[in-house]
Amino acid sequence: MEHVDLVFDPLPNEALTRFISDNVINVNLARTGVSAGHPVGFFLKNTRGEWLGGLTGYIWGGWLHVNFLWVTEPLRGQGQGTRLMDAAEAFAKERGAFAATLETHSFQAPGFYLKRGYAEFGRLDDYPPGHAKPFLSKRLDVVR
Repeated sequence: MEHVDLVFDPLPNEALTRFISDNVINVNLARTGVSAGHPVGFFLKNTRGEWLGGLTGYIWGGWLHVNFLWVTEPLRGQGQGTRLMDAAEAFAKERGAFAATLETHSFQAPGFYLKRGYAEFGRLDDYPPGHAKPFLSKRLDVVR
């Protein structure tokens, strides 16, 4: 058997990251036959060109997965997170998504997502210690 080195690289370059993600995507396609996927990115920017928040994720297999949602502290509670989520969910539905999923932390804003119709389907307690990491999902094809 050929010797294979284990290399630690906490900050791999874009090409190496892409190599891994492309190979995972290829396995997913081979096993499911589902090839259509769409990256999702909506951002908040003021007139001075400053970035004030955003949402990133992807659509695959009929699901929107929200990786990150963040809004700068001064804009929180003013509907900006709702704007980002509305845009991402509408974009996902236009591309055939029927559901959405995300994970958050108990110290972030799980109540925000629950008010939007998301339901908790799993939870990791003590992640980090003293907190929890809820996993949430929501049907997008149901009129509320």
